Amino acid sequence: MNRVQIEIALGIFLVLVTSIVLIVVGLNEEERMADYTKAQEAQAIEIGATLFETNCSGCHGSQGEGIEGLCPPLNDAHFFTNRLREIGWSGSLDDYVVSTVSSGRMTSTRPNEFAGQGNPAMPAWSDQYGGPLREDQIRSIAAFVMNWEATAVEGVTLEELATPIPSAEELSDPIARGQRVYLDNGCGGCHIIEGLSSGSVGPELTLIGEVAGTRIEDFSAEDYIQESILFPNAYIVEGYPQDVMPKTFGETLGEQPLDDLVTFLLAQD
Repeated sequence: MNRVQIEIALGIFLVLVTSIVLIVVGLNEEERMADYTKAQEAQAIEIGATLFETNCSGCHGSQGEGIEGLCPPLNDAHFFTNRLREIGWSGSLDDYVVSTVSSGRMTSTRPNEFAGQGNPAMPAWSDQYGGPLREDQIRSIAAFVMNWEATAVEGVTLEELATPIPSAEELSDPIARGQRVYLDNGCGGCHIIEGLSSGSVGPELTLIGEVAGTRIEDFSAEDYIQESILFPNAYIVEGYPQDVMPKTFGETLGEQPLDDLVTFLLAQD
């Protein structure tokens, strides 16, 4: 066999080997893609779990069981079977979760049970609406919530608020009204106030009424607190990230609720 014949035979052999490899890969492609999709979904759920713990658990409960008087349960069979019909949503539940987390909710659909009283029921979390989270992060949170569907049960027991909701008499007091604003708007999901909330994303507010006046020279405690609510990136406390607190409270809070919230925080001394 001369050199040309050897080269031809080698070429035919390589073509045959390549064809066999492509056939084998093709036969396993569907399974490989399914495994890849599962891996991506698992990663999204894992990321979503961390984001939920940081940003959502303070209002919706550590396991999505909801908090009495504040936020409804998500890890609940009713949420997966009846919620869309209840509100008349025509899309998928996943899209509903993404939409609600992204743009927030101005008023509660169940004001007699959860956050209401004229305050926003949930702030916007998408950076497109002034919130701190990217679209991919919100979709990861949705993936984590949807992961509860297989195990969600009826009749979830809601967590209790750290303190009772103020009575009508107590709400005549601006400090008590401010506490209600604090709770209704999910501030406790990010901030610690000893005995009231245990969030860890933002600075502790247990003594904010005392320390606020020391943060910026020639700036009163009242002005500092109000500016921090309306323009959360204006003054960043060392050790905490910017672009975490929603920037929409200036639009969603009315003048009186804002004044009450400032009064309540000034009283934390």
